Amino acid sequence: MHDHRRLGRELRLFDTDPLIGAGLPYWLPDGAVVRHELEEYVRDAERRAGYQHVYSPVLGKRELYEISGHWSHYREDMFPPMNLGDDQLVLRPSLCPHHALIYRSRARSHRELPVRIAELGGMYRAELSGVLGGLTRVRAIQLNDAHVFCAPDQVAEEAQAALAMIIRAGRDLGIRPARYRLSLPGPGAKYVADPRLWQRASAMLTEVLDAAGLDYEAAEGEAAFYGPKIDVQVVDGAGREATLSTVQVDLHQPRRFDLRYTGPDGARHRPVMIHRSVLGSIERVVAQLIELHGGAFPTWLAPTQVVVLPISDAELPHAEAVVRRCTEAGLRARIADPSRGSLGARVRADRLVPYQAVLGAREAEAGLVSLRLRDGRRVDALPAAEAVSRIRANAVSRRAELWTQESGV
Repeated sequence: MHDHRRLGRELRLFDTDPLIGAGLPYWLPDGAVVRHELEEYVRDAERRAGYQHVYSPVLGKRELYEISGHWSHYREDMFPPMNLGDDQLVLRPSLCPHHALIYRSRARSHRELPVRIAELGGMYRAELSGVLGGLTRVRAIQLNDAHVFCAPDQVAEEAQAALAMIIRAGRDLGIRPARYRLSLPGPGAKYVADPRLWQRASAMLTEVLDAAGLDYEAAEGEAAFYGPKIDVQVVDGAGREATLSTVQVDLHQPRRFDLRYTGPDGARHRPVMIHRSVLGSIERVVAQLIELHGGAFPTWLAPTQVVVLPISDAELPHAEAVVRRCTEAGLRARIADPSRGSLGARVRADRLVPYQAVLGAREAEAGLVSLRLRDGRRVDALPAAEAVSRIRANAVSRRAELWTQESGV
């Protein structure tokens, strides 16, 4: 695997600046494309799974985090409060307190459970400079987060569905987990002191893992302060392990925020809160993808999907027409200027682009495109419209293969 910190900068995906600060990378245009595609992917997957998307502020009153338990159990990882008049505002370390308030913003009935709330939102962790690195460990995090509020007898099904989404996303992205971990509490004041709560929640997640038939390891001292987790662990190019995706069962915050729903018996009941992140932080998943693919992203993620290479200036009008056709089809395409060097030099410079459309005099005259694939294969000249249509079909399907037998190879 590659080092995403070096390669990400070489490919102009992201960078940092001392005036912004350590652990606060900014996204360059090509990196923003990768991020956008991932965000659209997970939003679509969540929509299909019945999630409703929301937006919530990145700030909250200190009192909010006192209620949630973050202030007493997680304060050392939070940025200091900002005084504003009589209020103390805090950059949120998690999205869950906001989603709890969204849930309780109106009365809920058992008929509408489970309530699935999702958000791609910012959160902030006061990480020490010694642990920061590239996109893997940052202070400003864009999290693919969601919370499911459900009845106790719905927990197993909802957590299993969340785990299935995570496994499917890993398959679509080509990410293979290093291991699955059942993260349990350890000794100390870091964790909510309620043994019965931990036993119930841990039993629920154990049932989910066993039902999925996954090998997993239990690890004490790795739980969230409010509940146990299923963590999907990945390893980077240096052999460092990190959590990418997670499913958590929380019996603590529904009690702290007095969350309720009206049951079939007309009485008020307490929901269970499932925390779930399919991609984890966008920063960390992009770091993993850079190292996994070495910058040679699948077509649907590639910042440039088609580079058009006119052999000389005479073919520039046809090259511009091909780029327009690609753009109208929703593809990301550009021209490799003939003045940048020989055809061979331009091919090498854009070796990470999935499709290279070479245009000579014959192609320009007949409205054709000769394709070179990133994997070294060549495709016989095709009408430009057909070539663009096949490339678009590949991008939309999110296939790993650049060209299949059905495509004509």
